[in-house]
Amino acid sequence: MTKGKAKVNFWERNRLSNGYLMRKKVMAVGVSIVRFILLFGLCFLILQPILQKISVSFMEEQDLYNPIVINIPEHFTTENYRLCADPQIMDYSNGLKNSLIVSFTIAILQIAMCTLVGYGFARFKFPLKKFWFAMVMLVIVIPPQTISSSLYLHFKYFDILGIFKLITGETVNLRGSALPYYLISAGCMGLKNGLYIYMVRQYFRNIPIDLEEAAYIDGCGTLKTFVRIMLPQAKPIITSCFLFAFVWQWTDGFYSQMFLSQIRLVSTSLSTIVDRIAVYLARISGSGVESATISPARSNQILSTGTLMIVFPLIFIYLVAQRQFVESLSSTGIKM
Repeated sequence: MTKGKAKVNFWERNRLSNGYLMRKKVMAVGVSIVRFILLFGLCFLILQPILQKISVSFMEEQDLYNPIVINIPEHFTTENYRLCADPQIMDYSNGLKNSLIVSFTIAILQIAMCTLVGYGFARFKFPLKKFWFAMVMLVIVIPPQTISSSLYLHFKYFDILGIFKLITGETVNLRGSALPYYLISAGCMGLKNGLYIYMVRQYFRNIPIDLEEAAYIDGCGTLKTFVRIMLPQAKPIITSCFLFAFVWQWTDGFYSQMFLSQIRLVSTSLSTIVDRIAVYLARISGSGVESATISPARSNQILSTGTLMIVFPLIFIYLVAQRQFVESLSSTGIKM
């Protein structure tokens, strides 16, 4: 009875408004349909390549050449994952452990340093502040490949104000160890550090300064105010920056090849996975050749499997931290 009365009231109000209420209702429904189509298409564009890789990774090689098999494997197998995880191919267990250690420690170090620098830019006044912030912007804009030669020479002939050469007569070669990467991360010159400084600065600028002033009145110093008052407020942006730092470090190839070439990582193993499998298959076949011939379809299948083995840990980490991540994206403004 109430629903019928509401319907009568709708048509009566629509008549009194000369059809405006109906046009508004149709417009709202049309916008909702268009929004749904756009969101569905965007999600499909993002998920379709991943779903295709998952499907291909569980196929036997004969399914790759079967025109009937498209997305659902006819011969389901997990042999591709076992093959990629083999110690002679990706050495997945060892690479996963090393990648977790390196990515976690580098991300923690980068976020700790960038949070301090971002807070300084947001709250303190110091000489040439705008100039130094412009340098931060340049760190974001300039590709790291442009300074690769300088980084290589700097750490190959590493010295601090000539002290090492004065004492020992020669410089120190830090190449082949992870120490150079930790040093540049501690100096906020690591992978995407300029972006983290910018994000943290923008977040702190949106926090009312009254909180800090109240803490100063209560007797807190600058450091205690930062640790006890500001850091708890910044958990969303710190979580987001940590996720970005971890993911980019996990999949990085440039800095990893330059500084961490002696450490087996899952990201660096992927670049040579097809060649390693070709050598492995030739060895176990006993044919006497150095490398077996692998078809393009089989190569794509191996790459898809290896890529998924790298991506799965990142998906798990995102599912665990998604609440803080989404909260940061919704609460961080761009205040200039």
